[in-house]
Amino acid sequence: MTYHPKSDFLRVMTERGFVADCTDYQALDEAFRAGVVPGYIGFDATATSLHVGSLIQIMMLRWLQKCGGKPIVLMGGGTTKIGDPSFRAEERPLLTDAQIDSNIAGIRRAFSSYVAFGDGATDAVMVNNAEWLDALNYIGFLRDIGRHFSVNRMLSFESVKSRLDREQSLSFLEFNYMILQAYDFLELYRRYGCLLQMGGSDQWGNIVNGVDLTRRVIEGEVFGLTSPLLTTSDGRKMGKSLNGAVWLNAEMLSAYEFWQFWRNTTDADVGRFLKLYTELPVAECDRLGALGGAEINGAKIVLANAVTALLHGEAAAVAAESTAREVFEKGGVGDDLPTVRVVPEEMADGVGIVQLFVRAGLAASGKDAKRLILEGGAKVNDEIITDAGLRLKAGDLVEPVKLTAGRKRHALVVLD
Repeated sequence: MTYHPKSDFLRVMTERGFVADCTDYQALDEAFRAGVVPGYIGFDATATSLHVGSLIQIMMLRWLQKCGGKPIVLMGGGTTKIGDPSFRAEERPLLTDAQIDSNIAGIRRAFSSYVAFGDGATDAVMVNNAEWLDALNYIGFLRDIGRHFSVNRMLSFESVKSRLDREQSLSFLEFNYMILQAYDFLELYRRYGCLLQMGGSDQWGNIVNGVDLTRRVIEGEVFGLTSPLLTTSDGRKMGKSLNGAVWLNAEMLSAYEFWQFWRNTTDADVGRFLKLYTELPVAECDRLGALGGAEINGAKIVLANAVTALLHGEAAAVAAESTAREVFEKGGVGDDLPTVRVVPEEMADGVGIVQLFVRAGLAASGKDAKRLILEGGAKVNDEIITDAGLRLKAGDLVEPVKLTAGRKRHALVVLD
């Protein structure tokens, strides 16, 4: 990006590495300097929590509010009934209205940690696109909105083209998704004066559609801004760990496990992640990211504490670090470790160690657990085990038992 923004928001976005592309940097910069800019990002309600893969977008909305803009969190209550086909190999399972509403309620809880909701000029609002999509008149929609879309152009979008190139089915239902997403921008402009749509760079085609449609219908100027799609330096997709998705809601992933995910960041990602996921000054992020040797581990703790404090609160971050220190430095068990509870009825013949590693989330499957044990990567109470047939009896659980996978992942087994 060669343009040097003057508005606080675009300057922050640029300096911290949030910007992949923009429909018009200079005009958007001027809009931010002229007044309050309402901006939105859409999230489909496919689960009761978002995961770390969505956190870059959430942070963009947080910075938007901190810089004087108005965040609009658009929940896809309507579009979730269809499913975004972007870069997917198959159609999403369809959810009921009740499931979607429950998911939206769960997602709002995590958002409340990042943005302030309310009725003020810069207060965030959460909107459900089912409000207008559920009430659409199909013929009227085709006449008023559908005429602005070229099928030839829609087929050229990479998200659609890649699916067709692999000769995988793309239903007409999914093909309509990009039209409905574009219509969302138009409706948000009409209802909230929304001037900006943001999203990951995989959404560029959908965002440009929304910008074009809104400009054609209202003859006004609106904008699109995308963030880079993140992968870790070792090639993993952001938001995924060895044990699955890194959820934002505490009931789906404990604050300690969330802290551990960030503490385990690879050395090469520390500086970049500090800029994207914390509010530490850029110069400090660069300094911490440039540390080497054992010092980089201190930077990772700074990262884990800052990100965890934003989501779960300062106390949770302090507790997580304390637990980690006890586990790693003192060989203790820590109170906040993931816990597997077994009931006396299970103990007649003992509980298999393979099953416990799976239940604790330290192995993805029984096969994975057995491989971990055979390779010497599994410990019980800090002692390496080599017998995949080991069974814990009631007498073994008089005190909590610590399971360890590799060097950094731990869990407790307790008898209820």
